[in-house]
Amino acid sequence: MTYGDTKVDLSGSPEVVMRSLHEFISKVIPNMDLARTISVNYSLNDLIQSFKEYVRVTPEGPRVWTQDKKLSDRDVILLQLVASRISNLSGSSGSDAMGVSEIEGATGLYPKTISSRLSELTKSANVERVDSDQGGKYRITTVGVSRLGEQLAKKFRAVP
Repeated sequence: MTYGDTKVDLSGSPEVVMRSLHEFISKVIPNMDLARTISVNYSLNDLIQSFKEYVRVTPEGPRVWTQDKKLSDRDVILLQLVASRISNLSGSSGSDAMGVSEIEGATGLYPKTISSRLSELTKSANVERVDSDQGGKYRITTVGVSRLGEQLAKKFRAVP
């Protein structure tokens, strides 16, 4: 029998199998369902649905696509890292981490501004630094995705 990632082989007399099955169902399944309620892992579909108004994956690479929306430098950097994650999850790029020069090329922000904002974002756990052969690169964290989504929803919520 299989439930989610858990597989159990039951054998024995019908009574033993039924008792084991009942034990499995009553103990394991509620615990797994409970664990799922607090588990956070953004899928490609989740990211696309949450940020489809703000990012695009283009032939030139992932880009922030804001049209007429006014965004802070922090938001632009976080959105660029979300776009990079989307690009990676969709198989368009090999990594979701970006260096300062890559972020500069994609966003047009000044390197000093990017470095300052990345430092702040790293301290607040919205971004994590990843060491690579090309130097330090940055990726958005799960907390960063959540906070950015909430922030953008508040900022651009339609007023009735």
